[in-house]
Amino acid sequence: MSAFFLPLLRSLWVPVLSCVCLSANAAPSQAMTVYGEAPKYPANFQHFDFVNPQAPKGGSLTRSSMEIGQFNYISPYVDQGTGVAGIDQWVYSPLAFRSLDEPYTVYGLVAQTMERDPDGLWVRFYLNPKARFADDTPITAQDVAFTYNTLMTKGSLSYRMLYGEVKDVVIEGPLQVRFDFKSDQNRTLALDLASMRILPQHWWQSRDFSNGGGFEAPLGSGPYTVSRVDPGRSITFERNKNWWGKDLPVSKGLYNFDRLSVNFYSDTDVARELLKAGAFDYNREFSATGFSIGYESPSLKDGRLQKGIFAKDKPGAAQGFAFNLQNPFFQDRRVRQALSLLWDFEWTNKQMMRNFYVRQQSYWPKSEMAATALPDARELQILEPLRGKVPDEVFTQIYAAPKTDGSGYIRDKQLQALALLKEAGWTAHNNTLVNAQGEPLRFTFLDGQGGFDRMILPYKRTLSQIGITMDIRKIDSAQYINRLNARDYDMIVVGFPRNGQPIVSPGREMYDMYGSRSATQVGASNAFVLRDPAVDSLIDGLVQANSRDDMVHYARALDRVLQWGYYMIPNYYSVGTPTVYQNRFGMPPSGPKFDEGLDTWWEVSKTAQTNAAVSGTTSEAQ
Repeated sequence: MSAFFLPLLRSLWVPVLSCVCLSANAAPSQAMTVYGEAPKYPANFQHFDFVNPQAPKGGSLTRSSMEIGQFNYISPYVDQGTGVAGIDQWVYSPLAFRSLDEPYTVYGLVAQTMERDPDGLWVRFYLNPKARFADDTPITAQDVAFTYNTLMTKGSLSYRMLYGEVKDVVIEGPLQVRFDFKSDQNRTLALDLASMRILPQHWWQSRDFSNGGGFEAPLGSGPYTVSRVDPGRSITFERNKNWWGKDLPVSKGLYNFDRLSVNFYSDTDVARELLKAGAFDYNREFSATGFSIGYESPSLKDGRLQKGIFAKDKPGAAQGFAFNLQNPFFQDRRVRQALSLLWDFEWTNKQMMRNFYVRQQSYWPKSEMAATALPDARELQILEPLRGKVPDEVFTQIYAAPKTDGSGYIRDKQLQALALLKEAGWTAHNNTLVNAQGEPLRFTFLDGQGGFDRMILPYKRTLSQIGITMDIRKIDSAQYINRLNARDYDMIVVGFPRNGQPIVSPGREMYDMYGSRSATQVGASNAFVLRDPAVDSLIDGLVQANSRDDMVHYARALDRVLQWGYYMIPNYYSVGTPTVYQNRFGMPPSGPKFDEGLDTWWEVSKTAQTNAAVSGTTSEAQ
């Protein structure tokens, strides 16, 4: 699921051939890191540590999509509905590949080398002369400029948030392009641009990019091409055996399957049954019950079907029941705190999720950026100018999500909530809590995904016991996206970021998620509709940090302010990524830290093998 139209910039279209004087300290490099620290891999590295460079090519893998429901078009770059994430991953090559075992380091791919201004005011890319689109057309600086312009004018709002500090794009030669910045304050911008997937101008300029391009197979430059599209239901990719980048160090050991297919299912139970029957190969499971007992079958018993939890060291992504601050009831922090007391995670986890999950305490779960101790001297220095503008608890207390004994009886929490609500002006009238205007405390939980009934219905009952009414409304995914973009909801379940992938080195995307400017922008991820100058200033500091240590301190300070703001009822996270797959694949002995590593797998058998048949030779999940 993806996260619009500005005038074309003349500099995107007219090559600038004048000589540019470089800083004496600038030098082209095959890698870039956020704060100039040394990358893990040297200039002459042969392959990443998390791959098997001798992995055989061939075979196939079919997986379920990460999204529930059908896709509306193929492109994942616009905000009109649901696209296909695999297009970004497999069809288009980025300027530089983001390493899967470092927080944020990129290594040249379409860009053979990269050059960064020591003063942080520009980044230059020298394109690999071998880089080609699948029709053998060379990738040029003009394509890079076209891509940037297209994403900024017709793509998802998230790109305008991500690249908003770019001042100009200068084409310095057929294979040389420079991005100039408005300031030196955005430390991740150069890497964000380096991660951009390059679109072919000659192909897209005659097609409707802003509406997703329909279901036509796009021309790409990556390791795969689209070979078959069943609109809304499935898409198949074929490995491009002549891919220009197949022998680069960043590609060795990756993209081993000749054919990759992604099936979209509207019902997760149906998907599980099909996987048990061998109809496809891999499912990323989001349900604890589904993972624990949903695959019980002869194939699981004899080993043809395997369960594993991958990437156990991977930081988590925040998730919770978000309050829409446009609702006048939710503008009082005491109301939000009271409602947060009343969701019984311990009972829910025990009764419905087999104690599979861990309660979320931070907006950066399992990360060094999580505020899990009292603020140190550096954090206090960051927070002190905000005293009186943020909750007092930020300075003196460690946030902890409400905890129960798991019995299902939370009378103590209800009494605490009633006390907070009374303080906020809510009183009982005919078994209903009303405010001074006589309005009942009533709101709607909007469900566009399904599967939340079991968690929400007990919460609804707990609320009703003290006079609060929560209505639950289910709608289809298209309606949900429209209402999400219009901020037409009271409470929803939301992830930060929306794609569920944790952020291990945050930057400008924080403006999209929590910044005031994104509060009501269509396509933005600011589900709280949060407008807080204190939060904005902390994001400014985070983005402008000069070292990872300084960024971490700003991130912790931001975490504290969000925690104590009670902007959402925090949910939970898994200790890793639960997956279920057919036992017919090989895996490297050591997978990537920040990814499940599916692109590192290879086929070892055409059919799923029993445990007895493989005799322990199959690699175990990381």
